[in-house]
Amino acid sequence: MFNNRYWFDASNYKEGGPVIVLQSGETDGVSRLPYLQKGIIAQLTQATHGIGVILEHRYYGKSWPTADLSTPNLRFLTTDQALADQAYFAQHVVFPGLEDKTLTAPNVAYFAYGGSYAGAFVAFLRKLYPDVYWGAISSSGVTEAIYDYWEYYEPIRQYGPPACISATQKIINVVDNILIGKNNTKLTRKLKTAFGLQNVTYDDDFANVLINGISAWQSLNWDPAVSDPTFYEYCDNITAPDVLYPSTVTLTPIAQSLIATGGWANESANLTKSMLNFIGWLNNTVIAPCAAGGSTQDQCFGQHNATSYAQDDISQTWRSWPYQYCTQWGFLQTGSGVPANQLPLISRTLTLEYESIICRDAFNITTPPDTEAVNKYGGFNIAYDRLAIVNGEVDPWRPATPASPQAPNPNRKSTVDMPFVVISEAIHHWVSNFVPEICSRALLTGALGREWTVPERNYCNASTSASGSYAEDGSTVGPRMDA
Repeated sequence: MFNNRYWFDASNYKEGGPVIVLQSGETDGVSRLPYLQKGIIAQLTQATHGIGVILEHRYYGKSWPTADLSTPNLRFLTTDQALADQAYFAQHVVFPGLEDKTLTAPNVAYFAYGGSYAGAFVAFLRKLYPDVYWGAISSSGVTEAIYDYWEYYEPIRQYGPPACISATQKIINVVDNILIGKNNTKLTRKLKTAFGLQNVTYDDDFANVLINGISAWQSLNWDPAVSDPTFYEYCDNITAPDVLYPSTVTLTPIAQSLIATGGWANESANLTKSMLNFIGWLNNTVIAPCAAGGSTQDQCFGQHNATSYAQDDISQTWRSWPYQYCTQWGFLQTGSGVPANQLPLISRTLTLEYESIICRDAFNITTPPDTEAVNKYGGFNIAYDRLAIVNGEVDPWRPATPASPQAPNPNRKSTVDMPFVVISEAIHHWVSNFVPEICSRALLTGALGREWTVPERNYCNASTSASGSYAEDGSTVGPRMDA
């Protein structure tokens, strides 16, 4: 038995209103509190006069079933077990201050919301526990577990700024043509030194540093207060018409030589500026902070570190999500998986072997994850009454959702009972923190059911502050763990 942490806000509650539970997913539940106060959960509770809840996932935050995070003690960290936790919560919770009311399922309607992993989670929850959870909204729900998830970078390649995408592809191709094509120690040393990463021991670790910038696409958001500008700062740098960093000017002949060796001599004029600005940007934003912190480059950027991965006391909270993707979910983002006739955005040295170092060194897992343990719930095809599926058009996780181009029916008809929405130009679970474009009666009514038909009021323009209070650290006893 263990205590499963949660928070709740009953400031909008009126008799007969539902309980709406946000599954916090693979993070400390504290990070989801803004959604309770002014995001999707606030919106839904205002619409339905319900109670809003943030429920922490087992093995995250302070919801620990075990005394340490050793591999044997992580055996209780499965999606099935966590789904049972959320069902148990709905059937047994007693909210402080509301002890005189029966607010458990099935006496009261329960709804679930989640984004990304948690989005897949609540989709499964609706299917597995339909008598407990009346409806669910799956936002960017990655319902199809994929081992080699090279497709992560496909939406970025397809929808990112063309000049930035092209420059990135060509520079990475230069890198690969040297690291893989030439396989020459002297040339590799020259390449690493040009980028200021001469003290990174392993070539794949070096190549992995270069994903900084292009991988920041996911962190863009419609709300400037939440959005991370890194992606566009990176793109502005590598597509600038001039060299932006005086310190890199002396590297011009070296950059030209590397570009020629890498097979792009015919585009040297433009690529040289792009490479020099990439070097300058990377040194300012990634490499210099490492040095300022007093760490070595291997300490900052190395993945080949069995000693570090062996640590498993309760403070090693980083272990939880890797254990989940090593055992069940996959989603290893490789460059090697990109089709041979396509230039990747990240190096082909980033292979399954490299991306799974953590699986072997941290957990002694040497086989692929059991993705069928996830995909058995429906994968691309998952559907259920009062299960709303919402995705962003340009989300790097869209290829793992029912809206994936690889899904049998990526353009499903959206109905009142089964809303299916792809939000134009949106990225990763943007609905979590209020997206005006999706605040529609159809979406809310479809997920909540006809009993809670949403009135005409535009909830996207509603107050963004919750006046009520929520339990600072509520808890409920979770189900007994299977041995």
